[in-house]
Amino acid sequence: MPEKGDFVFAPPDRPSVAIRGESARYPVRRIFCVGRNYAAHAREMGKDPDREPPFYFTKQADGIVASGATVPYPPMTGNYHYEMELVVALGGAAFRIAEEAALQCVYGYACGLDMTRRDLQQQAKEAGRPWDTSKAFDQSAIIGDITRVADCGHLSEGAITLEVNGELKQSGDLSEMIWDVPETIANLSQFYHLKPGDLIYTGTPAGVGPLKPGDTLTGRIEGLGDIALAIGPPE
Repeated sequence: MPEKGDFVFAPPDRPSVAIRGESARYPVRRIFCVGRNYAAHAREMGKDPDREPPFYFTKQADGIVASGATVPYPPMTGNYHYEMELVVALGGAAFRIAEEAALQCVYGYACGLDMTRRDLQQQAKEAGRPWDTSKAFDQSAIIGDITRVADCGHLSEGAITLEVNGELKQSGDLSEMIWDVPETIANLSQFYHLKPGDLIYTGTPAGVGPLKPGDTLTGRIEGLGDIALAIGPPE
């Protein structure tokens, strides 16, 4: 294994997430995101919410931002959106795993915000192009502390909400997911060798909308606690 001095410049530090009640941190390997996983959100995005196979997009690991941060309003957009989500943190490997065994791979759960440049996403959709610039940009994956399964159990139901400037914008229940957590892990593992350190953002309820500099966000998932974010001025 090469040492730091074996590289032409110092390699970046590994992104990581705090674990509730632990001094050790969770190292992030990859970030997967499930698209349109709540029926009401699919409808507000103009899509039929029938139970078609799930689809995925990714974010870069160094896009992770801890809850409580202030992030700048990102460049190249005039329609910057929030999406409140349950995040699954994997602690075991999975490849072509059966749905019945999928939860054995879960280390814990966290609150997350999938930040989106909605105008760029719409342009990409219309042109049949990838979503990368709309989803996988700097500071686009906000996450709260991970709660271990041993402390919270496996989450299949419970309220998921988001307030912007104290006004309720998103309100749903985890039981409303089109594809639940074990189904998602089993399906995703057909395409990838999933490993410890992989995060899965599991989709958002209806009520997504735009943000502006100065806005403050507070999200909650029953059994996990809160996530907070403030939007700063543009870079």
